[in-house]
Amino acid sequence: MKYKKNVWQALAMVTQFGINMIVPILMCTMFGVYIGKKFDMLFIVAPLFVIGALAGFRNIYVMAKKIFEQESDRDTKNVKKTE
Repeated sequence: MKYKKNVWQALAMVTQFGINMIVPILMCTMFGVYIGKKFDMLFIVAPLFVIGALAGFRNIYVMAKKIFEQESDRDTKNVKKTE
């Protein structure tokens, strides 16, 4: 049963990584298309896409950092219990 729990947790984490990456990219791209059409500046889409990608990478980095900190805290507590 613990194996199934780990699989679902891993699936949820992968889904969160995907959402954290896709949402800023899509939002910035859609905003760039809107601004580009409204002001006839379609070149603005590319820089906004890059900004969205950078924001997505930052979101993933922050999330991964929290996960690894939680795991290291959990490992530290387990080591202290066994001593």
